Amino acid sequence: MANQGRRYTTTAASGDAGRNRGRGRRLAALAAAVGITVGTGALAQAIAPAATAPVEAKSRWDAPEPWRTDRFYFQTSIYTAHFNPSDEHNNHSYLANLEYRFDKTWLEGQWIAGGASFKNSFNQWCQYLYGGLLWRPFVDVQPLYVKLTAGLLHGYKEPYEDKIPYNFNGFGPGILPAVGYCHDRYCAELIIYGTAGLMVTVGVTLP
Repeated sequence: MANQGRRYTTTAASGDAGRNRGRGRRLAALAAAVGITVGTGALAQAIAPAATAPVEAKSRWDAPEPWRTDRFYFQTSIYTAHFNPSDEHNNHSYLANLEYRFDKTWLEGQWIAGGASFKNSFNQWCQYLYGGLLWRPFVDVQPLYVKLTAGLLHGYKEPYEDKIPYNFNGFGPGILPAVGYCHDRYCAELIIYGTAGLMVTVGVTLP
């Protein structure tokens, strides 16, 4: 009977050991599965492409052309015409205009300032000091712009002093609208001077 008791105890112990080994194998398998899952998730995050940053809307001020930045612009006239021509009209303006285009905006336009010397319609040398704004109204046609300048005009003297309004001793106000188009550093403009006529100019940004 004693031998039978020892065999029973040994058998029970062996059974417990087997169950413990089975439980250990199941725990190890579970831990391995958890490790694989976590590792796979981390790997997926590591190789996943970074989120694409939202694309900002195209701006009128982000083009790389040289005429986009703040710099000088020089232009001269190549053609002048009058709406109501007469024999006394001069069609050779000999314009020399130096303008600075600032990297500052107001009312969605670029600030500009400049000075010009030219011969008026009556062959008198005149000067025009001005400030103004330059707009690029079409995002997809950035080289196209419109411009409006206003300033002090000097040089309309007797007997033509009444050809500009509010003329006082040869000084009077000037307002000139224009439309232009640039290719790289080179631009052309069509300038309207009141009801008198128009002028075509060509120019280049400096330097």
